[in-house]
Amino acid sequence: MNRAAAAVAIDAFLRALGRDAEREPELVGTPERVAAAYIDELLSGYSVDVDALLSANVLSGTSDTVVVRNVRVTTMCPHHLLPGIGTATVAFRPEAKLVGLGAIVQVVDAFAKRLVLQEALGESVVGALAQHLSPKWVACRIELAHGCMVARGEEAHGAEVETFSFRGTEGDRAEAMSTLRCPS
Repeated sequence: MNRAAAAVAIDAFLRALGRDAEREPELVGTPERVAAAYIDELLSGYSVDVDALLSANVLSGTSDTVVVRNVRVTTMCPHHLLPGIGTATVAFRPEAKLVGLGAIVQVVDAFAKRLVLQEALGESVVGALAQHLSPKWVACRIELAHGCMVARGEEAHGAEVETFSFRGTEGDRAEAMSTLRCPS
């Protein structure tokens, strides 16, 4: 990512809106701050190699169902560049491989900190875990309040979007949905 080019682009964006970051005191330094926020935080997931992260944290072993709840999620809508904020729950039924619990949180964060639709975020999480762990089943439930639904258009304050992603047999779907506390 090119921090200087991003700052120039933000400055051009502000100018296109009739604002001058060099002359308006409240905007001085804004292009650099916005570029840093996107590169260092909001889109930092692009710098994470999820395959390497999971490969380094896979363990041999089995367990009953593993569930990691209330993983804080902040992601950026690729349509409006506004944040979606909420939580993810990830669950899987291991066959012969486990993974460090912190790695699950890091995987969610790595995929969330990209320009990604909520539906694709859940699919990316379950796809990566399915590939590296070969579990009996794996599922991810994501609940987000979308800035694009709250701050513009519908102005749907309090609305949340819930998605459910799953890999496994159709016979395991009910168990996964129950584990994630999804409505049937």
